[in-house]
Amino acid sequence: MSTSAKPSSQDALLAETFGAPVAELHERAAVSPGVPALTRALELRGFLALAEEQVARVRDRVHGAMAPGRDMNELSAEELRFDAQWLAAALDARDGYLTALGQLLRTMPPQTAPVPSRPVQFAQPQITTTLPPATAAPAPPRAGAAPEHRP
Repeated sequence: MSTSAKPSSQDALLAETFGAPVAELHERAAVSPGVPALTRALELRGFLALAEEQVARVRDRVHGAMAPGRDMNELSAEELRFDAQWLAAALDARDGYLTALGQLLRTMPPQTAPVPSRPVQFAQPQITTTLPPATAAPAPPRAGAAPEHRP
């Protein structure tokens, strides 16, 4: 399953920030990839969705191993230690992606700010010249030509 279809804990925040559901944001990013903040946010969201899926898998595996109806002879301290290490790594990754996504969204300009309809133009001095009057005599036929070389 693609990460764009996996849910994440930050989908509502992304939808609120960018003004569209996550599925629509993926379509928008595919059509116009020139919006770096949206592209990065969706990448981080995909990484976050994978990390959250890993956390949920390990959590569910531990819950299954510790279920009240489970035979105690099936418990393995070694497997639980391994699951605890895996859970710690998945939670660290999740925390890192949450932090990075939060920083990205905080540094973005507000989406409600008006976008200028045309680029800003700065006042620059203008140089004006005048053409010679139309009654001026025409230039001689060889005006501006290099002198002939004589032997």
